[in-house]
Amino acid sequence: MATPKLKVVDDGPPAAEPGHATGPREYAIRVNVLAALGRPADLHRVNVLPLWGDHYRVNVVTGADPTLARIPHSYFLAADARGNIVAATPPIARLY
Repeated sequence: MATPKLKVVDDGPPAAEPGHATGPREYAIRVNVLAALGRPADLHRVNVLPLWGDHYRVNVVTGADPTLARIPHSYFLAADARGNIVAATPPIARLY
């Protein structure tokens, strides 16, 4: 029985997963959220999820490893084209 040859399609690098932002604007938002909040000792990651236009959901995930992850801080925010935070709900307070 012959093995069929499959055509290889190369459309470039894979796109980011839906709901996961990876561009320079999202990076700037991560940096600005941590600058305003401070850096938790057990920071796992900061998720920046685009919603519409200039609006994002930002989740600060903490935990020593993924099985212990929790989200102690979650913000709905608006950001300008450079990733500067224009408005945040709830307001971001420096805690660390």
